[in-house]
Amino acid sequence: MTRPAGPTIGRTVRETGSTLGGLAVVVAALQWGNAFAQGLPTVESDAETIELAPLVVTATRSGESTFDLPVAIDVLDKAIIQDQKPMVLISEDLPRVPGTVVTNRGTYAQEEQIMIRGFGGRAQFGTRGVKLIADGIPASTPDGQGGPGLFDLGSARSIEVMRGGFSALYGNHSGGVVQVFTEDGPPEPTLSVRLMGGSDSTWIAGTKLGGQTGRLNYVVDLSRAQTDGYRDWSRATKEQANSKLGIALDGGGTLSLIVNALNLPEARDPLGLTAEEVKRDRRQAAPAARTFQTGRTLDNLQGGVVLDQPIGAADDLRVMAYTGTRGNEQYLAIPLANQNAITASGGVSAFDRRFAGGNLLWTRSTTFADGPLTLIFGGEYDRSAEARKGYLNDLGERAALKRDADNTVDSWGTFVQGTWGFAPRWSLDLGLRYTEVRFDSDDGFICTPDRVTAPGTRPGTCSGSTVPITATNLNPDDSGSRTYGAWTPALGLLYNLTPSINLYANLGKTFETPTFIELAYRPDGGAGLNLGLDPAVSRHYEIGAKVLLGSDARLNLALFQIDTDDELTVATNGGGRATYRNAPASRRRGVELLLESPLGRGFAGSLAATYLESEFTESFAACAGIPCRTVAPTLNVTTVEAGNRIPGVPAFTLFGELSYAYEPLGFEAAISLYGQDKVYVNDRNSETAPAYWLANLRGGFTQDLGGLRLSQFLRIDNLLDEPYISAVSVNASNGRFYAPGPGTNYLIGITASYSF
Repeated sequence: MTRPAGPTIGRTVRETGSTLGGLAVVVAALQWGNAFAQGLPTVESDAETIELAPLVVTATRSGESTFDLPVAIDVLDKAIIQDQKPMVLISEDLPRVPGTVVTNRGTYAQEEQIMIRGFGGRAQFGTRGVKLIADGIPASTPDGQGGPGLFDLGSARSIEVMRGGFSALYGNHSGGVVQVFTEDGPPEPTLSVRLMGGSDSTWIAGTKLGGQTGRLNYVVDLSRAQTDGYRDWSRATKEQANSKLGIALDGGGTLSLIVNALNLPEARDPLGLTAEEVKRDRRQAAPAARTFQTGRTLDNLQGGVVLDQPIGAADDLRVMAYTGTRGNEQYLAIPLANQNAITASGGVSAFDRRFAGGNLLWTRSTTFADGPLTLIFGGEYDRSAEARKGYLNDLGERAALKRDADNTVDSWGTFVQGTWGFAPRWSLDLGLRYTEVRFDSDDGFICTPDRVTAPGTRPGTCSGSTVPITATNLNPDDSGSRTYGAWTPALGLLYNLTPSINLYANLGKTFETPTFIELAYRPDGGAGLNLGLDPAVSRHYEIGAKVLLGSDARLNLALFQIDTDDELTVATNGGGRATYRNAPASRRRGVELLLESPLGRGFAGSLAATYLESEFTESFAACAGIPCRTVAPTLNVTTVEAGNRIPGVPAFTLFGELSYAYEPLGFEAAISLYGQDKVYVNDRNSETAPAYWLANLRGGFTQDLGGLRLSQFLRIDNLLDEPYISAVSVNASNGRFYAPGPGTNYLIGITASYSF
């Protein structure tokens, strides 16, 4: 079927619709760059160029300058993450990365949703479509479900965000990679204590200890955050611990031990509101939230060991292994009549999960045809096994068993990646990966006329249901399995136009499987797993320029197009439970701009802007009710037209910050602005969450008193009390799409650090 061309951003992006078109764009860009180069500033030497751009490891798994990589990748440093911040949620930081959107649902029960280049908007909780990693250990399960709440920001050294085709070399996802790295301990033992308090009875406390003793480097961070929340029924407590121990080995190697713990003893969920409810009272909870006591408890513990060891002058070996456990119990707002169905899974979802995995990377540095060549060979394996149960939610009380299954996901991948400087100003990056993901579900909840493993309270009934078991009203054995696999290549070309200007292009292919949650329920309400879901396969095309403007300033520009087959979308969404389907095809076209520069006299500025067209490129039949009936006479489907925007994804975002520092007084302050376009909330594009602009102000002082360092700050977010929608629930039933964001709120904090 021929896909509609759809609106275009310009000829440059339009031509990237094929590999040949992408190469033509590279040639055109190089010709333009040669003509333009004479008017732009240069730096004195290649060595200085490397120092001006931060180093990252996500793109090539070794320390490389962002300036010298043919990919869109940015790094946020420790000062951005930790200074004058709560250090609780990733949404505090990622808005300043172009191409990246983070929605704060206003409840710890759902965690935050990270979107990169329009991927991830379908996630009803947590993050999907984006790979999450902490210190080399996956923060995403093998099936692609990510939990950004695992990131410990109080001890974070940096956050790296990679977008586009080269993320294909990280396996199962579509949009990109977010990786957080824990800081090293300082040279001298240092103890720091932080305390913050603010609006909505918010309190945050943390303690961090770090230092160096002989060959041992260590850092341990403990924190606790609690809040009543902006909306009713959104009280939450988050407790976190993160530690990293590093031992220097003979020969220049390092052995690191990383342990992370996360506990949510309470996280209430106020649920989504309709547009009318938002107008009436933005702070209210949906009535069903109290009725069914919606919320979540979570306990996650994981640890890993990482060995980095040089082998001779040309080779490096990296070995990582990890394991962990995760327990979760969530109360959903599903009407009792619906829960009573013999095939229903209840309104309380609980699981106990064990996970483990590891990887092996070998890096070799050599030469080929008189040019430097670096090769990386790697293999990875991840496994998650869970005992998942469902129970009747009897008005906030856990009652009869409604589901009992053992689920496992196994994922393995192998890849090769290389960087070759084949000419004085040129470098070529190539990569190829094979990934396989296998899902297995063993159903232990069976109610048929011949077999009952979950008997009800009366003979002939099934647990949690009052209706009798018959030949047409039954819960059969829903066990099943499916395996997905794909080759995902990536290619990048970089041209060093001048010592301060690099032009690049890249191509890549990603594939993303559905998660187990997306396979768990069928849109038509029938029994069995939704094994008809196919993986989303995307082809990425990108061109860009990276410019160093003087000693401390940089400008990055990227244009991209992404064509996706079998886009994973929400089919039905009600009562806290969603089902999923494939849309035939979609397209994303966009432009990303990043500009950072000192402005003199203590001032500095930062700007991150994104324009993104994301749309379905083929029409398809979508669900218009729950359950979704696609066969007459109970047909309840509607048509989503080609050209409709993908819901949950804004067309533009903009972050700008102006900061000022006066060192003699230890004073630092900043004002920032964040803007976001309207967001369609369903596939039919019949309703939107409006565009909005938020202004934030922060400032504080720091005093150095010998070995004691004191810092105080005040921040006011949403300074102008702008009413806005901070997150949407895509395709929600009964129009409950909207999660209102907080009005003007403040936070006061103090940190004391002592070196001894």
